[in-house]
Amino acid sequence: MLELLSSHACHGGEQRFYRHESRAIGLPMRFSVYLPPQALHENAGRVPALFYLAGLTSTEETFPIKAGAQRFAAQHGLALIAPDTSPRGAGVPGESDSWDFGVGAGFYVDATEEPWSSNYRMYSYVRDELRETVVNELPVDGARLGIFGHSMGGHGALVLALRNPDIYRSVSAFAPIAAPMRCPWGEKAFSGYLGENRGAWKQYDASELVAHATRKFPAGILVDQGLADQFLPTQLNPDVFEVACKAAGQPLTLHRHEGYDHGYYFISTFIEDHLAHHAKVLLG
Repeated sequence: MLELLSSHACHGGEQRFYRHESRAIGLPMRFSVYLPPQALHENAGRVPALFYLAGLTSTEETFPIKAGAQRFAAQHGLALIAPDTSPRGAGVPGESDSWDFGVGAGFYVDATEEPWSSNYRMYSYVRDELRETVVNELPVDGARLGIFGHSMGGHGALVLALRNPDIYRSVSAFAPIAAPMRCPWGEKAFSGYLGENRGAWKQYDASELVAHATRKFPAGILVDQGLADQFLPTQLNPDVFEVACKAAGQPLTLHRHEGYDHGYYFISTFIEDHLAHHAKVLLG
């Protein structure tokens, strides 16, 4: 059952924040929803929806407050759903000791290692429980869903889309961790959540997954990357993903932007392009 925490008029629609008891996580979870005006007027039908996965240290509030996406979602008639980035209150020893692992850093995987495996199940939460909840409880069309995200969330969006093309019809990312098996953030998260068997990590690495994807995204994958991004040299590896997409025949549009860093000023600059990319697929 959803608990509405707050609702705010926004560009003719409503920006809402919800809490619910999660079966997948085993704890209360929060998420945000923007419903465009097309979903709220009398006799409104169900609207397409985009799931946005945020990056390290973010919450369900980060994207709706900082990205400026609601204006363009209202224009296209798209709902926007943004979950939190990890469980909160699991009580795992050390879960708040570092900013890039544990609280705020669930990496959108289903952990298999104790003590993380009981609650850190963000992959199943996003793919199954959150999706089913919004489709059942809100005017969202479950047959017209897309997914995108930033940094750790860009990694999550690419992985969820590549593994579930029957669920997500469109995908894009801002500065994603595109080859997590090859960077310090990914190695730390995967070894902690999934164990030391690197073979098990491949199911959560977009550059590995795209090489073996059984279905393509014919409209392409859109990625934007700032060239002044402080994490580009060591963590993100867009070039690796670009090579993997080319080898696999997966259309990719990778925009590289001089002067832009890793933050939400970058995201807010190009958010209109991403919503237009998804709208072309989901409304076309």
